[in-house]
Amino acid sequence: MATGSPSQRIGVVGYGHLGQFLVERILKDGAALGLTLAFVWNRNSEKLKGLVPDELVLGDLSSFADRCCHVIIEVCHPQIVKDFGPHFLSRSHFMVGSPSALSDPDLNQKLRQAAQQHGNTLYVPSGALWGGQDIQRLNDSGGLEALFIRMSKHPSCFRLTGDVLSEWTEGEGRRVLFKGSVAELCPLAPNNVNTMAAAAVAAGTLGFSGVQGEIVSDTALSDYHVVEVEVTGPGGFSVRTVRRNPARLGAVTGSATYNSFWNSLLVCKGHGGQVYLC
Repeated sequence: MATGSPSQRIGVVGYGHLGQFLVERILKDGAALGLTLAFVWNRNSEKLKGLVPDELVLGDLSSFADRCCHVIIEVCHPQIVKDFGPHFLSRSHFMVGSPSALSDPDLNQKLRQAAQQHGNTLYVPSGALWGGQDIQRLNDSGGLEALFIRMSKHPSCFRLTGDVLSEWTEGEGRRVLFKGSVAELCPLAPNNVNTMAAAAVAAGTLGFSGVQGEIVSDTALSDYHVVEVEVTGPGGFSVRTVRRNPARLGAVTGSATYNSFWNSLLVCKGHGGQVYLC
């Protein structure tokens, strides 16, 4: 879809904390930046009443094409990426807020093929990842040898499948919940490791199976999340970063990530039929 019109029409899929933030920013600041809200969809449409103008509420996500969007943003759940991602890309650019879905190699390939076939871009926001473009440049130059990411949060901030963190007590301190490939981590913590998934996209030669990750529960982290990234390159080259992202107890997403998503949206101007880390 051409994006040369003065105003880009944006569809937002999901109305959790991040979706609400994006919708409010588009309604408040979008006009000055050439952005118009085309629709908002939420699994429970009742949640939108009184908060989103009725004419912008999309009741049936299958009818998204009727709203003629330039960019569709998913900020709800990886299942939406699986069910609708290729369809979104057939009609518009698509910013996937749940890149953990890309750990499924079949879906990853389908999305890449759809982007290439239709000339639209699959945007992967950096989120809480610091230095993603640097990782990507090292990867593209053939110099990326290893990548490790550790995410530490208060246990109330994790949303895990299974019984990995079924019980915890205040004051128990630090506990490693899982360490392994990001491919293994994504199904375990689909809502918590999107930062790792973005890193796996940046580190394309390593991929989801080659990038290593660790999630840590730490009751001392009551005010922020910690993301540690270790990059290894040739000849002894290495970089280690530590990012503290302010976050309330129970918050899946740290507060700094909201503005990161907004800045990613402003980049979505069309980069051809490819995957683009923004």
